[in-house]
Amino acid sequence: MEKIICVCKHENPVGTKICANCGRPLTEEEQNSKVLDMKYDGSAIRSKTYNKSIVDKIWNFFSSVKVGVSLIIITLVAASIGTIFPQEFYVSAGTELERELYYEKTYGSLGKLYYSLGLADIYSSWWFQVLVGMLGISIIVASLDRGLPLYKSLKNQRVKRHESFMKRQRVIAEGAITEGDSARTLDLIEDKMKNLKYKVRREGNALLAERGRFARSGPYINHVGLIIFLLGVMFRLLPGFYVDEAMWIREGETRAVPGMDGYFLENEKFILETYDNDPTESQKQQGVNVVAKNYQTNVKLYKQSEDAVAGQSDNLELVQDYSIRVNHPLQQEGYSFYQMDFRLNELKEMRFSLTNKETGESLGPVNIDLTNPQKEYVIDDQTKVALLGYYPDFSGFENGEPQTKTPTPNNPAFIFKMITPEKPDGEVSFVAIQQTIEPNGDNAYKMAFQGVETRNMSGLTVHKDRTIPILAIGGFIFLLGVAIGSYWSHRRVWVQQLDDGTIMLAAHTNKNWFTIKKDIDAVTEYAHLPKYVDQLDVEEQNEKEGDNTL
Repeated sequence: MEKIICVCKHENPVGTKICANCGRPLTEEEQNSKVLDMKYDGSAIRSKTYNKSIVDKIWNFFSSVKVGVSLIIITLVAASIGTIFPQEFYVSAGTELERELYYEKTYGSLGKLYYSLGLADIYSSWWFQVLVGMLGISIIVASLDRGLPLYKSLKNQRVKRHESFMKRQRVIAEGAITEGDSARTLDLIEDKMKNLKYKVRREGNALLAERGRFARSGPYINHVGLIIFLLGVMFRLLPGFYVDEAMWIREGETRAVPGMDGYFLENEKFILETYDNDPTESQKQQGVNVVAKNYQTNVKLYKQSEDAVAGQSDNLELVQDYSIRVNHPLQQEGYSFYQMDFRLNELKEMRFSLTNKETGESLGPVNIDLTNPQKEYVIDDQTKVALLGYYPDFSGFENGEPQTKTPTPNNPAFIFKMITPEKPDGEVSFVAIQQTIEPNGDNAYKMAFQGVETRNMSGLTVHKDRTIPILAIGGFIFLLGVAIGSYWSHRRVWVQQLDDGTIMLAAHTNKNWFTIKKDIDAVTEYAHLPKYVDQLDVEEQNEKEGDNTL
C-alpha cells in the first residue's frame, strides 16, 4: 500500500492520522475536528489499517478491545462457576465413583450435574486453559498493536510543529508577551520548565517541554504482568510445576506418594487429642460433640533406591521421620504434606467362626482382612471357607446381584462357600451386617460374627507449587503498571515564537488536566505569556449558552 505524503514531504505509513514530522492532520476526520485525537499521537494502528488477509482478520480479532473485555468476563464467569461447589482436589473421596457419589449425596441432583459437566475440575479442563490462552494472546496482540506505534511516535516526536497542530490541541495560547524582553521569552520558559522537572528540547525558535512519558507505558507494563500471571496459571498443567493430590493412608499402611515419583509414605499412628471442656451451644447446634485440640499423623517418608522397580516398595531408604500436624507440614524437595482430615475407626478386620447351627459347635475361626481378603480360608484338611464375593460398601441388590457403592469397607458384605465334613459339596451363604441370606435353603452351618478390629485413617494433601514465584512476579508487575498508569501523567507543552515576537503555546496530557494547567499558570506568570484557553471548556460553555437561548 502507498504511503501518505504530507505537504511537508514527509512519508507516513497508511493509517496515520497526524503527520509525524510537522503534526498536520492527514485525515478528513482530524481536519474537521476542533481537538486532535492524541491517544496514539495519530500514528498508524495495524488493526485499523489492514483487513484483507486471514492474518489481518485474526490479528484484528485479538486486538479488539471488545474481544479482550469479553474474554475477561467469560474467564471470570467460568472461574466463579468453579467456586459454587468445592473442586475435586478439596474432596476427601478417592476414586472417581466416590467423588461422583460425594457430589450427589452432599449437593443433590445439582451436585451430580455439576460433577457430570466437569465443573468440579474446571481449572484443569482443556477449555478453561484454551480460554486463558486466548486471553493471553489478546493481551499480547493488543499491546503490540497499540504499544509499538505509540513508542515509535513518542521516541521520534519533533520539537517544531505546524500551526494547525498547535491550534488543534485542547489547551492553547497565542499572542504577545505582556511585559519584558521577547528575545528572552524562550529562555525564561526553559528555565521555569526545568524547575518544574520537565525535560526541555529546543529547535530554533521552538521548544518542547515533556514530563512523565513513562506514564504512557503503565497499561503495557500492566499487560506484561497479566501475561506472566497467565503463564504461571498455565504452567500448572506441566509435570513438576504443580501438584495438589489428596492421599488417604491407614495406620500401618505404606503407600506410594501421588505426584511424587519414587517416594513412599508410612502411617505409623494417627493421634487425636480433644479438649476436656464441653462444646459451646453454637457448636452443639452444628452437631459438634467434641472439639479437637490436635490431630496429627506420625509418618516415615521413604525414597526408593535407583535400582528398584518403579512403583514397588522394595529397597526403600528412610528420608524423614516426622509428625504431621495442622499448619506443621512435612516438607521435602519442594513438596509439602498437610494434615487435612481424618477418619476414625474404619473397619480393618472382621472375625467369624464357622459354626454348626444346631449344636453351636465351632469348627474354627475365619479372620478376613477387609483391605486384602483371601480367596480361601483353610481350617483343616476337610474344612475350609471360600470367599466367592466381597462387597466393601454393600448398597443393595440390582437384578439379583449384590452391589458395592465404594471400595471403602464401610458396610462389608460377603458370599461364602462353607465346605465341611458333613457338607463336602459346600453350602453358600450371603452375609452382611445384620443380614444373612441362604439361597439354597437352610444351611447346616453358618458364619457366626465374632468381632471387628478397627483402625484410623489420615487424610493428607501432597502439595507442590513452583508457579508461585511466577504468579507473584506477574502480580507485582501488574500492580506496578496500575500504579504508573493511575498516579502519573504524561505532560507536554509546545511553544513557538513567530518572527513578529508572537508566542504560540499548546499543551496536552493523557490525564489530570488540572496539573498541567497549574504548570502552565506558573510558566505564564514567570515568562509573562498570554493567557491560555481550554477549547473544550469554551465549547461546553457555548453549548450551554446555545441551550439557554433556545
